[in-house]
Amino acid sequence: MYVLPMLLAAMGTCLCLLVATATSAHVAQLDTPSMLPTLRRHKRDWIWNQMHIDEERNAPLPHYVGKIKSSVNRKNAKYLLKGEYAEKVFRVKEDTGDVFALERLDREKISEYHLVALVVDKNTNRNLESPSSFTIKVHDVNDNWPVFTHRVFNASVPEMSAVGTSVTHLTAVDADDPTIADHTSVTYEVLKGNEYFAIDQSGLISTTTKDLDRETKARYEVVVEARDAQGLRGDSGTATVLITLQDINDNFPIFTQTKYTFAVPEDIRVGSPLGSLFVEDPDEPQNRMTKYSIVQGEYRDTFSIETDSTHNEGIIKPMKPLDYERIKQYTFTIEAMDPTINLRYASSASAKNKARVIINVTDVDEPPIFQQPFYHFQLRENQKKPLIGSVRAVDPDAARRSIGYFIRRTSDKGQFFRVTKNGDISNEKELDREIYPWYNLTVEAKELDSSGIPTGKESIVQVHIEVLDENDNAPEFAQPYSPKVCENAAQGKLVVQISATDKDITPRNMRFKFSLGTEHSNFTLTDNHDNTANITVKYGQFDRERTKVHHLPVLISDNGRPSLTGTSTLAVTVCKCNEYGEFTFCEEVAYQVGVSIQALVAIFLCILTITVIALLIFLRRRLRKQARAHGKSVPEIHEQLVTYNEEGGGEMDTNSYDVSVLNSMRRGGAKPPGPGLDARPLVYAQVQKPPRRTPPTVHGGPGDMAAVIEVKKDEADHDGGGPPYDTLHIYGYEGSESIAESLSSLGTDSSDSDVDYDFLNDWGPRFKMLAELYGSDPQEDLVY
Repeated sequence: MYVLPMLLAAMGTCLCLLVATATSAHVAQLDTPSMLPTLRRHKRDWIWNQMHIDEERNAPLPHYVGKIKSSVNRKNAKYLLKGEYAEKVFRVKEDTGDVFALERLDREKISEYHLVALVVDKNTNRNLESPSSFTIKVHDVNDNWPVFTHRVFNASVPEMSAVGTSVTHLTAVDADDPTIADHTSVTYEVLKGNEYFAIDQSGLISTTTKDLDRETKARYEVVVEARDAQGLRGDSGTATVLITLQDINDNFPIFTQTKYTFAVPEDIRVGSPLGSLFVEDPDEPQNRMTKYSIVQGEYRDTFSIETDSTHNEGIIKPMKPLDYERIKQYTFTIEAMDPTINLRYASSASAKNKARVIINVTDVDEPPIFQQPFYHFQLRENQKKPLIGSVRAVDPDAARRSIGYFIRRTSDKGQFFRVTKNGDISNEKELDREIYPWYNLTVEAKELDSSGIPTGKESIVQVHIEVLDENDNAPEFAQPYSPKVCENAAQGKLVVQISATDKDITPRNMRFKFSLGTEHSNFTLTDNHDNTANITVKYGQFDRERTKVHHLPVLISDNGRPSLTGTSTLAVTVCKCNEYGEFTFCEEVAYQVGVSIQALVAIFLCILTITVIALLIFLRRRLRKQARAHGKSVPEIHEQLVTYNEEGGGEMDTNSYDVSVLNSMRRGGAKPPGPGLDARPLVYAQVQKPPRRTPPTVHGGPGDMAAVIEVKKDEADHDGGGPPYDTLHIYGYEGSESIAESLSSLGTDSSDSDVDYDFLNDWGPRFKMLAELYGSDPQEDLVY
C-alpha cells in the first residue's frame, strides 16, 4: 500500500537534484571571466520552493525530506531554517542543505508546513542571499476509517408503513484526503435488524417489511457499519439507530365485559352520571376515539352515553326523570365504535364491541309534585275575593300521603294572602294596583302523615298574582307648574300650557277634559282637545298691590268608567315687568299641591304625637314642682332677690324683680317673726310682689341694705331645715338681656370662692349694683 507514494517521492527528489545540478553548471558557466562584463543578469538565487513527504512513514527517524540549494557556492556558506516548526519538526544540515523530519507526520493533523530557508556566512551570520519561503506538503495515506457523527441515532416511522418507507439518513465522515480517489469513499451495511430495515450507500435507512405493528413491538434497535473503499473498519465506524414505531388508529375498542348492571335511585337528577362503561383499546390515548350508542332497546330518548376523553369511558346519564312507580328496570344493548379508525390497517371488528346494560331503579320517598311549574292568577284591585286561584300537588309515591299548603313569608307582601288546606288562595285585604301591581308568592307543599304532621318532604312553586287596574284615581297635573304673569299683561296673553296624568293605566284613547273651578277670575282656560289646555289672561291689568298670587282651581276629568274628576290648583304669581314684557321682580311663592288622604293622616298622627309628648313633659314638670313644694318644712318667700329664673341686666332689673323688701328694710329694718312661725331664723321673708315701678335711689339709712343682704345670705347658708339646695345657689336661666355668666352665691365670699368679680365694673352702669355687691369692697353703699 505504500509503494505508489514512495515512488512518487523518489521521482520528486530525483527531479529536484537534476534541476539543481543543471542550475549549478549554468551558474558556473556564468562565473567565467569572459561572461562577466555585459551579458550577466540577476537570476533567482534559490532553485526550489516546495518539498513532499509521506505521512506515517515507518522508516527510522529522522526521515529525509529533501534538499535546499542556493546558487551561492562559497565554502563559508551554511544553511538555516526559520519558522514555527524549525528545529522542532524539521532540521536542515548546515553544510549540505538536506532537510530531515524529526517525527512521524500526520496529514490529518497538519497537511502543510511553511518554513523559511536562509544561507548565511558561517563567520558573520550575514545573509548571503535573501531568505526564501517554501512549503513541505504531507502526502495522504489511506489510514483512517469512516466515523459517524453520533454513536446513537433516534428515528421513528408509522406502524404498518409500506415497504421502502424512509426512516432516517446517516452520515459517516472519513478524515483522509478527499482529492485522492477511494480514500474517502464510504460504504454502509446493516449489521443488526436487517430483517426489518435496510440502508443504501447514501446512508438512507428504509423499511423492508409492511408488518411493523406497534402493538406487537414498538421499538427496534438497528446497528449500522461504515467502511471505506479499502475495507478499513474500527469501533467508531459503527452506530446504533433506535427506531420507534408511531401509533396509528388501527384497533377497535372492545368491552371488558358483556353485561353491565347498575342500580340508581329514582330521584337522580337529570344529566347526572349513573354508571361507567369500560373498553380496551391498545392504541395510544390520542388515537382512542370511542363512541358509545344504544343500538337495541326503546330507551334511546331516556338515557345518553357520553365519552370521557381522559379515560375513554362511556358515562351513562338519564335524560328524563326516572319513576320507580312507572318503570322499575331498563334494559338495552350498547355498541362501542371508533369513527376515526383507519380501516385500511384495522382488523375485522370483533363481536365483543357490543354489551348488554341493565338499570334497576330503586324507590325513594319523593317530595310532592305540583301540577304546574308555576301559577299565574289575576285579581282586580279594590276587591276582596274568597278565591283567587288554586294550586295542586300530589305525592308521587305509592303511599299517596295527603298534602298541606303554606305560604312562605319571604316578604311583607305575603301577609295580604292566605292559602287553605286544599290549596285555594285568597286575599285578606283589598289591593291597590298603584302600590303593587304584582305579587309573587312562594307556596310550599308538604307531605303530611296520618296525624297531619309534616314528614319533612316538601316542594315549592311560584305563584304570580297580577292586580288588574280599575279607574279609581282622578287625573292631576302632569308636573308642578309655577306660572307667572306680568301685572300689565294684555288680554289673551298665554300664561301657561298644562297637561294631565293619571296614576291608573292610561289607555291609548284616554282623553282629559279641563275646566276652571271658578268663573270669577282674570283667567280663561281653553281646552286644546289633545290632553293639554291653555291658561290665558281674561281681562288684563292685574292689581299686584292687592293680590300678588292668584290661586286658580282647575278641574280635570278622564273618560274612564266611571269618569273621575280631580281638582288641582295653579298658583299664578303676578310679577313686575319691564317694557319688553320681561319679569323684573316676583314674589317667592311655595308651590301648592293637593294633599292625599294618606298624607293628611300621617300629618295628623305626627301632630298628635308631638302634642302627647309635650303634655307628658308639662305634667312631669308640674308633678316635680308639686313634690318639691310639699317637701319643704318652712314657708317659702317668693321674692325675686332670692329665687328667680332669669337674671336681669343692671337697671333693667326693675322690669322683673321686686326690691320692696330691701326698701322696707331700709325704712324700718327687719321685722320680727310672727307668733305662728318657728322661733328659729327664717330663711326668706315672704312679701307680696308689687307692680312694676322704678326702684328708688338709696342714700343710706338705719337699715343698711348691704347689712341686710349679708344677714339674708347668712340665714340661707346656715338653714338646716331647708332642702339640700336653694334657688339662691342655683339659677336655671339667665336674663334675656344679660350677657353675664352664672352669678350663683356659691361663688360669694361666704362660700370661700376664689372668683374675682371685679370684671363686672367693665360691663357698664347696668351691672354696677352687682359689681359693688360681689366686688372686692362689699362695705360700700349700693347705688341703684
